[in-house]
This record gives sequence, structure tokens and C-alpha cells, in this order.
Amino acid sequence: MEENTIKKKVMLSGIQPSGDLHLGNYLGAIKNWGVRSEEFDCYYFMADLHTITVRQEPSQLRRRTIEQLAQYIACGLDPEKNTLFIQSHVPEHTQLAWVLECYTMFGELSRMTQFKDKSSKHKDNINCGLFAYPSLMAADILLYQPDYVPVGEDQKQHVEITRNIAERFNGIYGDVFKIPEPYIPKAGARIYGLTTPTDKMSKSVPDGCVFLMDDPDVIARKFKRAVTDSDTENCVRYDKENKPGVANLMNIYSAVTGKTFEEIEKEFEGKGYGVFKPCVGEAVIEALRPIREETNRILADKEYLESVYKDGAERAHRTAFKTLRKVYKKVGFVQP
Repeated sequence: MEENTIKKKVMLSGIQPSGDLHLGNYLGAIKNWGVRSEEFDCYYFMADLHTITVRQEPSQLRRRTIEQLAQYIACGLDPEKNTLFIQSHVPEHTQLAWVLECYTMFGELSRMTQFKDKSSKHKDNINCGLFAYPSLMAADILLYQPDYVPVGEDQKQHVEITRNIAERFNGIYGDVFKIPEPYIPKAGARIYGLTTPTDKMSKSVPDGCVFLMDDPDVIARKFKRAVTDSDTENCVRYDKENKPGVANLMNIYSAVTGKTFEEIEKEFEGKGYGVFKPCVGEAVIEALRPIREETNRILADKEYLESVYKDGAERAHRTAFKTLRKVYKKVGFVQP
């Protein structure tokens, strides 16, 4: 029998543990990650290095990093089928980042939207890391030579600058980096805040943000207070432009139940927002219940979690080191 030599395409993504994971993270990204392990060789990490561009409480950062790992697993990311690791445990990320900083242009960095946004919000801490973070992000990606990077529509800029850096480096030294493509899910790609339905759901607006570990009564209360519309129609109808609040709730309900917008409109025909909002809340509660319970079970097994992130770091290191060694050779460093 001939050995199967077909190599899976590589996919990579990470989320900063700068806050607790929420419904937007789950429906927009993590829910879709678990089903890809059969088709792709997947790397998913806790991007803890990126969090410190903004000041963090050390004990909270450690807690959130471990909780995020447990939640990844609870959301369906099997550590046997996916490489799960903590970014700071793989030193090649920072080693390659410095090299790539020397091939990233000042103008490129100054145009990055996230730098402008965070600079305006943290005017007392506009640090070099905040400015140069795209080089670290490029290192995160390019180390693993991925074919695809799952991102939201608002994050395409990050992949674009990574591609620019990789193409510039390749133009000088030859075929070193694979040029990754952004992978944008067609469904559930953007979940908006319950109190700010024109802005992406964010931990910075906790009243409109549903966290994966929220108690059921907290989730129910948040949905009952969700913004719908100022019109007097009181009708459950999908109209993103004129009824963004209702459209967001319908998008959430569709994502957790699998129902189409047409089916949702029929289900709540003549019932109004007072019936619709609690039903969406209940559907979310039931969707998140097994995740919350499994996360708590995993968190209680510290030995298991430690084995997962140690094994993940070792597997990630083996791949990352191959890329870094090639880069070091190309730029002229003496090989260790």
C-alpha cells in the first residue's frame, strides 16, 4: 500500500487574553475552528505577548490565559487534533519579530488602524510595542507557514501587512515565507453589542457583552435589556440598515439555533420584541451551558491543562524553529 503523502493546508489564529471570551469571539471565530481540524493542520494560541501593549494586572492575565485555554477545549478544540499553545511559551515569536521589524516600514506601521485607536484611548502609554505590534503579529503567522488566517472583515489589514512584509523579505532572500490568505467565515463573522448594535461586541462595553462564563440569569437580563429599535413597528424583521438591533438579535438567534431569518420571522410573527428578546437569551443560555460546565470541569484539572500547554508549546516550537533557522541563515546570522 502506498503511504498517504497528502499534506494538510495550515491554518492559524489567536485571541488576546486581555479580557474574558465572549459570545462574539465564540460565534465569530472559535465555534468555526473546531470543525476545521479534519481538513487543516490548525494552530491556535493565547496571544499573551500582544496584551501587554496595554497595562495588565499580572494575576488577571495569568487567570485569563489559562481560562481561555480551557474554553478553547470546551468549545470543541481537541488538543490531539489541534496545536494549542501560549504565545510566550514559544520564544521564536519574539526572535522572528525583531528580524521582521527591520523589514517593516515606519509608514506601514503608522497607518495601522489599531495603533490609531489604542493610541487615542491610552494617551499616557503610547509605547514602542503598540506601534510595532504588526511585526510581532507577522511573526506569529509566518513562523508556521500557514495557508490561511481566519480573520473578521475588520482585521484584514493585519493579514495584508503580514503579506507585505513576507513579500518584501522573499523579494530579497528568495522563497522563505509562504504568503498567507485571509480566511473570512461567511456566517457569524461579526456579532454586535446588545446595547450598541452598530459596534462589534466588546468586553469594553460589559452591559452589552455576553461572556461565555456568565451565569444564566445574567445572560437573560442582558438580552431583556438589549436595544431593539426606536420605531413603533415592534416587528421581528431582518433589516440591518433600519433595524440594526433586531438584525443583530436575529443573527445571534440564527447562529445558535441554525434557523434562517425567514424561519425566525415566521416564528415571532405578531409576537413583538417583548417575546423575542427573552427567547434569544434562552437560546444563548442553552448554547453556552455545556461550554461553561465543561470549562469549569477542565479548570479543576490543573495537571491536564499544564500537559496541554506544554505539549502544544513543544509542537509549536518544532515548526517555528525550522522557519526561524532558515530566516537566520538568510540574513547572515551564524547558526547556533
